[in-house]
Amino acid sequence: EMQRMSTGAWGRDHISIEVGARAAAVEYDCAHGVIEGPLVLDANGHFNLKGTHTPERGGPIRADQQARSLPAKFVGSISGNTMTLTLKIEGSEDETFTLEKGKEANLFKCK
Repeated sequence: EMQRMSTGAWGRDHISIEVGARAAAVEYDCAHGVIEGPLVLDANGHFNLKGTHTPERGGPIRADQQARSLPAKFVGSISGNTMTLTLKIEGSEDETFTLEKGKEANLFKCK
């Protein structure tokens, strides 16, 4: 029995996720991403979703400098108001975050 990820804001240190009806916007200290829908969980609250990850640089961006979006996987689970999320990008080490529903994110944006 698949269930939908509940919409709204999830946050914690270094990460913020805004879950919408069709996709979720992710913001990190020095990157942003999109988790593509449908945003569904299995009966145990686990998810394995696809999306993109776009690294950000501090400072001004030259007009000819396109931010490169990388394909990413978002794997994790939700239990109550806590989400555990592992970001998997080919060629990078996995990064795992813990978020809380309705919690203000604490981002340290790249300057």
